[in-house]
Amino acid sequence: MVKPTKVTNSIRALRFGQDQMTQAELADLIGVTRQTVIAIEGGRYSPSLEMAFQIARVFNVGLDDVFQYPGDAGERS
Repeated sequence: MVKPTKVTNSIRALRFGQDQMTQAELADLIGVTRQTVIAIEGGRYSPSLEMAFQIARVFNVGLDDVFQYPGDAGERS
């Protein structure tokens, strides 16, 4: 049985560190609606891998600077 996990993110902090970028501005840059950014930021929606890379590129950081996977890094399934 697969354990449910919750990927967290730092999008809000990254937006505020980027001259207080709005959710609408980020949405425009990655080609989605503001509602999608709100859902991702709030942890109610996990973006596709492609969208995750787009978000990381907007902030010029790595994926692991945007998204965090909780749990022990040494644990493998």
